[in-house]
Amino acid sequence: MVKALVTKDMIINDVIRKYPKTMKVFKDFKVDSCCGGGFSIEKTARADGVDLVSLLKALNGAVA
Repeated sequence: MVKALVTKDMIINDVIRKYPKTMKVFKDFKVDSCCGGGFSIEKTARADGVDLVSLLKALNGAVA
């Protein structure tokens, strides 16, 4: 099994800086990567009503 590079506890802005391709994924899932960018993926996804499992799968697919 491949270890996930992006995890729910990571800060959105840090993920985008490290993996610029993830910006499109956040946008596609309508996750607030601007105002919510200073928070964890889990916190922002929950606030935006986004399925965390699907989001993390897409993010890790983008950086793989």
